[in-house]
Amino acid sequence: MENALNVSGTYFESCNCFAPCSCVCLSAPTEGDCAALIAWHIDQGALGAVKLDGLNVVLFAHAPGHMMETKWRVALYLDQRATSAQQEALGQVFSGQAGGPLAALAPLIGEVMGVSTAAIEYVADGKRRSLSIAGIAEAEIEAIPGQGGGDVTIERHPFTPVPGFPAVVAKSSRFRYADHGYQREVSDRNGFYSPFRYTN
Repeated sequence: MENALNVSGTYFESCNCFAPCSCVCLSAPTEGDCAALIAWHIDQGALGAVKLDGLNVVLFAHAPGHMMETKWRVALYLDQRATSAQQEALGQVFSGQAGGPLAALAPLIGEVMGVSTAAIEYVADGKRRSLSIAGIAEAEIEAIPGQGGGDVTIERHPFTPVPGFPAVVAKSSRFRYADHGYQREVSDRNGFYSPFRYTN
């Protein structure tokens, strides 16, 4: 298949809702709107013949109300280390144009504010996840301790960008975004992380 999609790695997100985010259960945001940073690190995979191993992507999404009832504004940031062919492939995969689970999000998006390249730092360290785009975005989350030292998870919830994997519930120590006219900075809010695998 010419544009076969098969990528896998790790993902995490953080938003301004209190943990766990009520939006994932199709309820309204806890503070009227939802602003989320979603980050992916591709361990291995490709779109067609274009290898994407080791690259990062970040999506900022803002819904002014209930995420299923209002149109989102989004901005996509692609790893600046990628070649032009890889950047094109990343844009197709993480906008949903290449199919797979992210294609289901496309009808929810009302405006794409921008697609740009950036130096993205993505760190997965035990139960912590963090991302940084200099001058634009920072997020850091840590898993909430569960019974017996295990993780608190949500599985098969109806609103996930990573079907097939339980989401580990986390809280943020920082969340900051400043771009496209938005300025948001909060802490002690929602986070999720898990592995992911996207195919079409």
